Amino acid sequence: MSIKKEILKPDRFYDIYNHAVGNDKLFFIENNYIYFLTKFSEYISPIADMYAYCLMSNHFHLLVKIKSEDEIFYFLKDNNKIPEPELSLDEFKILSESHPEIDYFNLHLTKQFSIFFNGYAQAINNQEKRKGNLFIKGFRRIEISSSEYLKDLILYIHTNPVHHQFTDKVDSWKHSSYNSILSDKPTRLKRDEVIELFDGKENFIFCHQAKNEELIQRIELIMNE
Repeated sequence: MSIKKEILKPDRFYDIYNHAVGNDKLFFIENNYIYFLTKFSEYISPIADMYAYCLMSNHFHLLVKIKSEDEIFYFLKDNNKIPEPELSLDEFKILSESHPEIDYFNLHLTKQFSIFFNGYAQAINNQEKRKGNLFIKGFRRIEISSSEYLKDLILYIHTNPVHHQFTDKVDSWKHSSYNSILSDKPTRLKRDEVIELFDGKENFIFCHQAKNEELIQRIELIMNE
């Protein structure tokens, strides 16, 4: 499998995904799933919005939209991650443009995801008394460039546990965003935007109940390019 390392850009959608090394697991006990999402909120929510997710014992998918340049810049500035604290947003853009080989936005965004994944891996290694890599090296990311593919990817993410035979029904898998999107409870998920994409809850449910093997094969082909 090739490693997708596309540049992370503000205001773009990405499928962020990875797999455990070999036949190992990423999530060993129930609390691991909760901890993963808690750490996502801590490290990634300031720079990206979550639209859908699915966590399975040996791999995961996160559908996110990177926040705007302004939001990312002020997060970096407030957390002392800018090389020169007095830089304005315009000056930061100029700095980034003058070093296209670096791309400062991608550099900081990628680093934030790496901190998140490395911190989670360290916690699991401590819990399981294991050493070495937990994830296959380098998290993968694919940019989503159309609303049609965005919708297909949400279906793919939510039906993944059925496809991999972790469960037989989409709504019975606790560790995905499917039930949270249909719930009325408070959430950081972009629930309204997802429901609007499917033209309402009824169609959202209907689309997830349809057979999706062709869709799954099509997306996995893209992932494995």
